[in-house]
Amino acid sequence: LRTKIEEDPSNPKYIITVRGKGYKFRDPGKERSY
Repeated sequence: LRTKIEEDPSNPKYIITVRGKGYKFRDPGKERSY
C-alpha cells in the first residue's frame, strides 16, 4: 500500500505504523507549526 500512496515509501508521510496496533493514516495538512 505504501508503494502506491507514498512518494517515498521508506520515509512515509501518510501511512504510519503503530507498534502493536497496526497502521494509522495521517493528514499532513493538519500538522501544526508554532
